Amino acid sequence: MIAGLALADFRDRVRRPAYAAIVLGAVGLGYLAAPGADGRWVILNLGGYRGVYDSAYTAAVIALAGALWLMLGGFYAVRDAIRRDERTGVGQLLAAAPISRVAYLLGKFASNLLVLASMAGALAGTALVMQLARGESRAVDPVAVLEPFVLLTLPVLAVTAAVAVLFDSVRLLSGGIGNIVWFFGWLVLAVASQSSTALLGGIGVGYLADSVRADLAAQGLPLKDAELGLGLMYVDQPLRTFDWSGLDVDAGLVVQRTCLVLVAIAMAALPALWFHRFDPARRAGAAIDSGRGVGAVINSVHGIGAAAPASLPAQPAGHVGLPKTAVRRGNPAPRLFVGELRILVRAVSPWWWLGAAAIVVVGLVVPPPAALLAAGIWPVLIWSRLGTQPVEHDVVTLLGAYPAARRRLLAEWAAGLAVTVLVGSGLAVRMLVTGDGAGLAAWAAGALFVPSLALALGVVSRTQRLFQAVYVPLWYVVVNDVAALDYLGAVPGGPAPGLVAGAGVTLLAAALAVTEARHARR
Repeated sequence: MIAGLALADFRDRVRRPAYAAIVLGAVGLGYLAAPGADGRWVILNLGGYRGVYDSAYTAAVIALAGALWLMLGGFYAVRDAIRRDERTGVGQLLAAAPISRVAYLLGKFASNLLVLASMAGALAGTALVMQLARGESRAVDPVAVLEPFVLLTLPVLAVTAAVAVLFDSVRLLSGGIGNIVWFFGWLVLAVASQSSTALLGGIGVGYLADSVRADLAAQGLPLKDAELGLGLMYVDQPLRTFDWSGLDVDAGLVVQRTCLVLVAIAMAALPALWFHRFDPARRAGAAIDSGRGVGAVINSVHGIGAAAPASLPAQPAGHVGLPKTAVRRGNPAPRLFVGELRILVRAVSPWWWLGAAAIVVVGLVVPPPAALLAAGIWPVLIWSRLGTQPVEHDVVTLLGAYPAARRRLLAEWAAGLAVTVLVGSGLAVRMLVTGDGAGLAAWAAGALFVPSLALALGVVSRTQRLFQAVYVPLWYVVVNDVAALDYLGAVPGGPAPGLVAGAGVTLLAAALAVTEARHARR
């Protein structure tokens, strides 16, 4: 039963664009992990050294880089499995089937792991290609290629698959909040799990470090702990090479990695303590909320802000049919904008509005960088809804009959822009009063760029997860003062406001073009 559920779910997921995108990202990372002889951007730095690109070293470094990447990108790719069953009605069928909660959860875990393992398989193929492409060793050892992926990468992916099931089963973490929480959790784990004392070997860097340290010492090239690093970094000089003998695989290593897989299985089964297995009695509230969402989207199509009357007015004798909707004269754009704005902020809690108000006040009295960064992350869950709500509320067919798809999408984008401007209004007022024209231009460009990025990614992927997976790391890069990617104007020396605004306009045009193309095919 578990194998059948896992295989069916796996076949469905590998057909999706997100799967191909993550695999391509993994392959690109594999290319970076094995730079050329004069390369300065590296993934693994062994105190200024690297191994000769033979099967063992090339596979090991790509396996570690892949584990680090798939912990993040792979997590977003396998998320939402339980909620998808609930939305599509599969959960109702499973509720009537003789399958236990533990079996269902382990089936989802196995499906997640199959998806992630197939991505790791693509990385193993990339390792072989990169070894031959670099040309430092032509001797291919299949065991040496597969060994690090089985012992280092797969146990990490098992934990990632289990965390995805755990998050999907907890109401608070099953949506966008969980995606953001995992990003920052990944940052902590990515650092902590590289230690040689990490629990059950962590990501596996410690095993590589021990072996490398022994080989370097034997060759008269000692390595200190502080000199080993995993992650994309720039080195001043190309890395020097040494001969690496490969991983020292012993019983202790195998037992530790096996225990890590067992911990992952237990973590995946843990939600059986509270998982409702699609019990209709516990899903009634969700169904009511979903109905309200659909009604709101339908209203937005017509630009209607008021709810339908509770009862139909009396009709003249002999009248047949329903009463006609009164025609509203004038420009429909304002009503359409108001309708889209109401949908966008429909489920926002009062606490979010309180936080937004605090950011506005802080922006009035605090210099821009801190308040700008706060305003750049606070509405992330609202932005991520842009372009995705018709699919989530299952009204794509209804909206397909709307004659002006571009007008509706522009109204949706304008609603996202309004939220952005509102949260950053305190900053804008402060810059205007202090005469900071350059800062105001950068803020305006960022306000244009963010909803455009959200809309484009939402329209293309039809899911909120892609924007959340792309935007939060982008914002974090700006927090770390990377000027080249500063779209907010928070870091001196960043891109010109005109360039950021141009990128925003390009993304908006792309979203409109995709929408028009889909509309034309109907």
